[in-house]
Amino acid sequence: MEAGFDGIELHGANGYLIDQFTQDTCNRRTDSYGGSIENRSRFALEVSEACINAIGAEHVGFRISPFSTFQGMKMEDPVSQFSHLVRGLKKQRLAYLHIIESRVINSVDCEKTEGIEPFLEIWDNVSPVLVAGGFSPQSAKHAVDEEYKGYDTAVVFGRHFIANPDLPERILKGVELNKYDRSTFYTPMQKEGYLDYPFYEQSREVEVEA
Repeated sequence: MEAGFDGIELHGANGYLIDQFTQDTCNRRTDSYGGSIENRSRFALEVSEACINAIGAEHVGFRISPFSTFQGMKMEDPVSQFSHLVRGLKKQRLAYLHIIESRVINSVDCEKTEGIEPFLEIWDNVSPVLVAGGFSPQSAKHAVDEEYKGYDTAVVFGRHFIANPDLPERILKGVELNKYDRSTFYTPMQKEGYLDYPFYEQSREVEVEA
């Protein structure tokens, strides 16, 4: 916050530390942090509570990926586990909840197989829910206007932002997006794939010159 950020998002998804406590695919603890749904939710809720105490609930968001198999995750009954966690987070009155849909398996896009509606119902519009998972501008509009109509939701983009520095403007104008190059993801110390994608107006200028 001192650096000028508006808040933080706790990354409780994709098999990283918080998610490792939440899911029984890797949590084999026999103390108060493992063995039951309630115990497996404990670490996530305590971390969230500590952040709330430091900067206020209105500055804290929380990300979950109930159906992700990335890094060996996805427990047999994710709905029960994450329903309990979402109930606990709801009581904390966070700024938002961020959910990754089931249409992404590892780094591959796929058909959606499991819905996030149980978690939306529990959250009950107490604050916005951000939804991620391989969306295009068209599918994002359908999700907000139709699929999740009645819920306070917003769709977020990741990969398309890497390839489109002017993504909001492109979506507003309905123009074609740059295609991202996945082979350049997670490659340190190089500008290719991060800083060399053109703005839409730059693309038009190149076409005119050609």
